[in-house]
Amino acid sequence: MSLTESAQAETTTQAAELVAHAHRKLRDKMSSVIIGQESVIDLLMLGLLCQGHCILEGVPGLAKTMMISSLAQLLGLKFGRIQFTPDLMPSDITGTEILAKDQTTGQRVMRFVKGPLFANIILADEINRTPPKTQAALLQAMQEYQITVAGAHYPLEPPFFVLGTQNPIESEGTYPLPEAQLDRFMFKIQVDYPTHEQEVEIAVTTTSGTRATLHPVLSDKQILLLQQTVRRVLVARPVADYAVRLVRATRPSDSQNPQFIRHYLTWGAGPRASQALILGAKARALLDGRTNVSIDDIRFVAKPVMRHRLVTNFTAESENVRTDDVIDQLLNDIPEVV
Repeated sequence: MSLTESAQAETTTQAAELVAHAHRKLRDKMSSVIIGQESVIDLLMLGLLCQGHCILEGVPGLAKTMMISSLAQLLGLKFGRIQFTPDLMPSDITGTEILAKDQTTGQRVMRFVKGPLFANIILADEINRTPPKTQAALLQAMQEYQITVAGAHYPLEPPFFVLGTQNPIESEGTYPLPEAQLDRFMFKIQVDYPTHEQEVEIAVTTTSGTRATLHPVLSDKQILLLQQTVRRVLVARPVADYAVRLVRATRPSDSQNPQFIRHYLTWGAGPRASQALILGAKARALLDGRTNVSIDDIRFVAKPVMRHRLVTNFTAESENVRTDDVIDQLLNDIPEVV
């Protein structure tokens, strides 16, 4: 091992210790505000470390907004919430140019007024309730990390992390994201109901009149450093091979894939899913204080990475087979080593 490689390995080890410590502290602080939802919080941290945006799907009232705003406070990041509605225009989120008077010269000039996208953590609430034109403006910002208005480019300050929410029980008046646009989100996270004991605790703590004070556990500079470190985590060839075999097994066009894939799916996941699996597994290893990626790390992120990238057919809908069911079957059937 060269001196450069040795220094990088030491830096990665130090980063793993830092992120594991911050993760434990963040979980402890979040538990004073959010009861339960530990796996959701973990996946949000993974998405942030991977520079990957997330879709959260859950019924109203599950504290999605509070969870995300609390996470922003604990990370010392600027939080922006955008309520997506059918009449929302692209300029409402990106910003617009206005005619203003220059205080120095007295002349009238065009001045750019920044929109709510100029924050670090963006909650795009009910993203499927706004027209495709506004969705496209958001997705462009997610992909390019900049805003373009009247031919001028305005960079977005890193870290930039978009969290879109969807309501699974109400589809009237919505504009569902096309599969190609959904693919831009690294994770799709299911936010489920709390357990009975958790709901009792929620009911008691939220009606007590006390509110926890949250202080940052990581700085923005530390977050940017950790985002760079994630990509330096090494992945053994057999682990990467397993991730790719999982993704390739979802494609019904391949006659060698399992029969249930061709029976239930119209389209499978593309290469971006393989990238997301490996990157998410790297971040999970760091979150756990490790510098090596395991098969379990790949399996942990398989559902959030692939559930929105698989397209089921009429047979699956008629038999009430969800993409999660297909992924579960794949995780059982695909051997870890060939």
